[in-house]
Amino acid sequence: MTDAPTAACLVDDLVTLMRLEPVGEDRFRGQSEDIGTPAVFGGQVLGQAVMAASRTVEPDRPMHSMHAYFLLPGEHAPIDYSVDRVRDGRSFTTRHVLARQEDRIIFEMTASFQTVEDGIEHQLAMPEKDGPEGLPSELEQRVALGDKLPVRWQVKGIEPHGIEYRRVEKDDLLAPVAREGGSAIWMRAVSPLPDEPVIHRALLAYASDHGLLRAAMVPHGLTFMTGKVRAASLDHAMWFHREFRFDDWLLYVIDSPSASGARGLCRGSVFTRDGTLVASTAQEGMLRVLR
Repeated sequence: MTDAPTAACLVDDLVTLMRLEPVGEDRFRGQSEDIGTPAVFGGQVLGQAVMAASRTVEPDRPMHSMHAYFLLPGEHAPIDYSVDRVRDGRSFTTRHVLARQEDRIIFEMTASFQTVEDGIEHQLAMPEKDGPEGLPSELEQRVALGDKLPVRWQVKGIEPHGIEYRRVEKDDLLAPVAREGGSAIWMRAVSPLPDEPVIHRALLAYASDHGLLRAAMVPHGLTFMTGKVRAASLDHAMWFHREFRFDDWLLYVIDSPSASGARGLCRGSVFTRDGTLVASTAQEGMLRVLR
């Protein structure tokens, strides 16, 4: 019987996943993890694309925004990233990233970087939510379901991971009640991360794809776990406003302003524990309810 991996090992594995192998000029290769989804997790591709683009820009010019499209489902196999140096300006830098598997382009992203500058300041206030203390993790919730957990979740769905998620709302994982008001999730790496801001941005990009599309399902009492919904991320946008650490608790507040045409639009705001807004997200996803 093998010992369970430690929290430090789980986070080391996640950081290693983000550290890409150079394979040519502005070309990189990333490995893939299998978290139990049919295709490679979109958050992994987002995080690795952030790393690829950042590897071609000086570290004193951090990424402030990115806009991405998921073009084809990715396989659980290595992914090649190519970076096009679109523009290097006095204050702003633009990069375009393509992700390929064999001869298939599965993903593209445009990212913008900026020199650090002072300017006007304001932000959306963090809503009042329960803190992470005392909330069960999503992993603990799935384990507690025992035999009720759908078969396809009974292996990968109960394995420990380098990121912990704790839902604020007490929704039933298998039979949620339709409600308004969006959702909120506390999240963080389960052990300390390196003091490299780009790693923290990449992992927040990774985690930002978790639970975001679910916001479009909450008003209809739907859940991924029943197998009655076919869902896929179509695009993903993200803006980094202020510095943060992903090994400290972050609150991810999400809502869905619209769903139509078998698509759902979702938005997210990421706050530190002291209420500082550090990032914003938006995503549209395909949502088909199987009759």
